Amino acid sequence: MINNTAPTLVKDIMWTQVDIVDSKCTVQNALNDMQHKKTKMLLVDKSHDYDEYGVVLIADIASKVIAKDRALERVNVYEIMTKPVISVHSDMDIRYCARLLTRLGLSRCPVLDNGKIVGVVSLTNIVLNGLHIV
Repeated sequence: MINNTAPTLVKDIMWTQVDIVDSKCTVQNALNDMQHKKTKMLLVDKSHDYDEYGVVLIADIASKVIAKDRALERVNVYEIMTKPVISVHSDMDIRYCARLLTRLGLSRCPVLDNGKIVGVVSLTNIVLNGLHIV
């Protein structure tokens, strides 16, 4: 049986409110930003054109700063971020995106088009907004 319906793409379900911080900002400032925006992930901007984006998660702050008894205001984001960040493109079928995220043990990732962040997609987005039951 051939399915003639167009697939649901990442761009159809991603959110475009993206939280990007400078790598030199303190973890305290990043955490304040996370609390204010009610997010668990901040993307870290490139330092120059040939750099890559990074990501800092609540788990990074917990394991690399709080658990090691480091001062939030004395640690910079670049010291604890993960870089380069795993990303997907906006025209990716959400089924492949779901496979990639689960295979890598990720719950969310940025969406890049032409090397620029255009959104963020999460497994929650995919499950709750992406699957159309026929």
